[in-house]
Amino acid sequence: MRPYETMIVFDTAVDAQAIQIALDRALETIRANEGTPGNIDRWGKRPLAYEINKRKEGYYVLVEFSGESTTVDELDRILTLSDEVLRFKILRRHVRVNASRATAQA
Repeated sequence: MRPYETMIVFDTAVDAQAIQIALDRALETIRANEGTPGNIDRWGKRPLAYEINKRKEGYYVLVEFSGESTTVDELDRILTLSDEVLRFKILRRHVRVNASRATAQA
């Protein structure tokens, strides 16, 4: 399994309960597709860099998880279909290698 992280920007026009339900749906999608959710960092309401769908603020959530490519594909599909989500980005995190081990192999 590979480590990933996704930044999800939710619409602030919906209530906090709807945001939590959409986040729970995303986490359940990760679990259902053989992934394991990790750290969930709620950044809260912040201004957007530019307007998206005539919105100037978004509720930011950073989710770290491990999974396979099928996990990422299904999460991408679920977040695309979710009306509460303004934008999202899924990135593969790099695994850090100890510097001593990297120089020993060179």
